[in-house]
Amino acid sequence: MRKLALVGLVVASPAFAQDREPWQPPTLTTTRYDEDWSTMADPADRPGRWSDDLKYIPITDDAYATVAAEIRIRNESYRNNLWGGAAAPDDGYQWVRFVPSVDLHAGRLRAFVQPIAAYAIGVAPSASPIDQTRVDMLQAFADLRLGDAGTGSPDGVGVTLRAGRQMISLGTERLVGTRYGPNVPLAFDGVRALASLNGATLSLFAVRPVQPRPSSFDDRPSRTKTLWGAYLTRQGLDLYYLGYHNTQARFGGVAGDELRHSVGARWFGSREGWHWNAEGIYQFGRFTNQTISAWSVGTELGHAFQDLPGAPDTTLRFNVVSGDRHRGDTQLNTFNALFPKGKYFGELSPVGPSNIVSLNPRVAVSVTKTVSASLAGMAYWRFSRADGIYDIPGNLIRAPGTATSRFIGREVEATLAWQTTPDLELSTSVSLFGPGGFIRQTGPARTIAMLGLEANFRF
Repeated sequence: MRKLALVGLVVASPAFAQDREPWQPPTLTTTRYDEDWSTMADPADRPGRWSDDLKYIPITDDAYATVAAEIRIRNESYRNNLWGGAAAPDDGYQWVRFVPSVDLHAGRLRAFVQPIAAYAIGVAPSASPIDQTRVDMLQAFADLRLGDAGTGSPDGVGVTLRAGRQMISLGTERLVGTRYGPNVPLAFDGVRALASLNGATLSLFAVRPVQPRPSSFDDRPSRTKTLWGAYLTRQGLDLYYLGYHNTQARFGGVAGDELRHSVGARWFGSREGWHWNAEGIYQFGRFTNQTISAWSVGTELGHAFQDLPGAPDTTLRFNVVSGDRHRGDTQLNTFNALFPKGKYFGELSPVGPSNIVSLNPRVAVSVTKTVSASLAGMAYWRFSRADGIYDIPGNLIRAPGTATSRFIGREVEATLAWQTTPDLELSTSVSLFGPGGFIRQTGPARTIAMLGLEANFRF
């Protein structure tokens, strides 16, 4: 089973930083459509970079276009993937991705188009849908703005109506994310309404996930999975409801119809060097003849020491995610993370957020103005002995069998990133995952090693 954990790219805030240093990267996002370059309408407000003329291309008095692109090349090498139990445990391959986009604004109307060319070289035993989709349409949607939407007024009332293919990022992407790390990001087909009122934002949506296919221009929305919900954000607090239906779900070797509802709350913020993020989720519904009762609690607390050399930022994360308590009964307690971010616990994440307890200390430092580094440790346990462990997409990778140990293993990981120019980042990561008692009791139990090398050019 392949992993979905990769080196990410530092993302700045959605407003262009006029006072940034020359070496700092431009204001970019992973979704790209959230970027607002209207502030560059006046040539005098442009920072003088080579791409300025592509960020605001005037068409008429109330119409302009923005052109952007990403070229990413990534190499990953594994030893003993899935502790030696993968189909190709020793694997090395390259990913190549080209993602251009055109964002056209005309008064209250907008069209966003983003094709993708994603190819994989040397993936064993064969490339999966997250590795390669060849040439296809990643995003293509139209917007209609009503009221003060898109004017930048924090106190205004506005609604944006959106229809088409789009990437969606909610909160910290515990349940709905862009899957930016793998070679083929995740998009959805459907409709979305985004409303703003007195500093609060509300997102309503009904979508189907897009399933990448091996040939060009053949990606299609899923016929078995549907997602709908509401997500409210205001002043460091998120409240949300997500509905999910999968007619071909599978848990514990049983296939059937799954209808799952998730309600959650997230509290986050920063002050005086401290930063925090706490989130709780409860899930209910049904799977075949079983009722669903599952939950997850994730916490993060950190502090940035700006006065110390390298401005180290220390963070401690602690997560508890429910697993099935009793096999064969009428209740399913395994948590379903739906469509989470690809890099969940770290750059190497062979286990996903189901039936797990994890502890993750991390420290990040600025080596120079353009070089950053981090060192992290992770430890993982099963929450329930009656359940196995799952990968990030939710596939069972080790059944519980007769194992008695809860301890899955420990991991150490180091990353290094160099922002060579405002457009080009070079990064690397080294990860080791040592097996614990549960892995040794259920199959191959070798130490996983992963080396990642990446070059990412974006403007």
